[in-house]
Amino acid sequence: MLDDTTKAQLKGYLERATKPIEIVASLDDSKGSSDLQSLLKDITDCSPLVSVTESRDDNQRKPSFSINRPSENHGPRFAGLPMGHEFTSLILALLQVGGYPPKVDDAVLQQIRALDGDFNFEIYVSLTCHSCPDVVQALNLMAVQNPRIRNTMIDGSMFQSEVQERQVMAVPTVFLNGTEFSQGRMSLEEILAKIDTSGVEREARKINAKAPFDMLIVGGGPAGAAAAVYAARKGIRTGVASERFGGQVLDTLGIENFISMKETEGPKLAFALEEHVRSYDVDIMNLQRAKALVPNAGPEHDLIEIQLESGATLKSRSVVISTGARWRNINVPGELEFKNKGVAYCPHCDGPLFKGKRVAVIGGGNSGVEAAIDLAGLVGHVTLIEFDSKLRADAVLQRKLNSLKNVTVITNAKTTAITGDQTVNGLVYEDRATQQLQTVELEGVFIQIGLIPNTDWLKGTVELSKHGEIIVDDRGQTSIPGVFAAGDATTVPFKQIIIAAGDGAKAALGAFDHLIRSSVAA
Repeated sequence: MLDDTTKAQLKGYLERATKPIEIVASLDDSKGSSDLQSLLKDITDCSPLVSVTESRDDNQRKPSFSINRPSENHGPRFAGLPMGHEFTSLILALLQVGGYPPKVDDAVLQQIRALDGDFNFEIYVSLTCHSCPDVVQALNLMAVQNPRIRNTMIDGSMFQSEVQERQVMAVPTVFLNGTEFSQGRMSLEEILAKIDTSGVEREARKINAKAPFDMLIVGGGPAGAAAAVYAARKGIRTGVASERFGGQVLDTLGIENFISMKETEGPKLAFALEEHVRSYDVDIMNLQRAKALVPNAGPEHDLIEIQLESGATLKSRSVVISTGARWRNINVPGELEFKNKGVAYCPHCDGPLFKGKRVAVIGGGNSGVEAAIDLAGLVGHVTLIEFDSKLRADAVLQRKLNSLKNVTVITNAKTTAITGDQTVNGLVYEDRATQQLQTVELEGVFIQIGLIPNTDWLKGTVELSKHGEIIVDDRGQTSIPGVFAAGDATTVPFKQIIIAAGDGAKAALGAFDHLIRSSVAA
């Protein structure tokens, strides 16, 4: 199953284990079970601490296996073959069960161990999904730490009947005790916040007790990370309040235009950004969404106040806003009703769930055409729908698209509705030349029409453009003294990772210059 290079790497990892690891495999006569047996044999060959027992008469999914400590049975379970992106999840589960400590704060581990209740998680994944491993690994860690928590990773392509019965149309989809719990990427902290509401209140109290910052960055994407590094290197008290560190980069798969890196993936870059920021003395406050900005706060009216959705409040002498942007909706009937029930936004994550089916891509820019090209290799047929009279993607992408036989391009078309029963079954568009309505029968719709800035919370305070972007000058200064902004949330053109990072550095330097000058004036 594993090649010699992979086995050598796995052997090196398993040398870090210090305790016995017991794998219990549930098998039948399928090819999947045979492949699983080969995989487990390769694992046992890599470490004397690992043993395998097999069962054919239990009531577990087949093929599947659980990873346990001796005399325990609550360890992580994998239904299917955890290869592809999930191979890392398998290695981490083996190591954590084998006594290797996870890289998680002790306070978080204590919170997991103190959870009161029985939690049975089931997470449906695609082995090509770059968002799934984060959720699988978080839930696996919880299962290792708390005997009342169980988690099963389920490869949706191997258990298609379950996927159809539970109407799983996007990955990762998590069920908790039989009821749908979440869809999409979630961090360990986000999962804990959802099931342990007292933890949110505790964190809010801790935040309220913090002293004012010299510079507070709101947002943790590339712009926010760069701003934090540049601020911290000035030796000033720096904080980052972020809804999720990494921002939209977490939802980006291939990155090939970040200078100095020939290619990387979004989650890897997001991890590197956070690791770089944490190497400095920066107070990172995750899972914190900004609700309002109040200038001229504090006893001497010299501070800027950021109010958070959690109820907490932060104060700072200067602020850099880098809240980024989100996927733009088409706002037609059926879009919200069938979100994750056929309506999707990430072709890399959810594309494999539509294998052999008919799908549409809405949007003829680079992202839309790239999505159509990617999906064409997986699905039965792709219909690309563009509002304009011609596609707007780069010529090289259009040439590739036109070479694909299972792609139909419809231009000058306005999508008016997404139809379905319990899941998507069609799309309606208006031919803008004839005003006639046309229907396309399909099972999935991928929306790729650009971004909208995350600035609703700033309306009425900071000056915004007609598109909702924060208006900034060449130093990142906004309409409020001491408040700077950077990245995709601003009027800076060309929404690119590398531009956002440079923009964040510039805004931090601008804010630092403001601090110097205002302190002298005072």
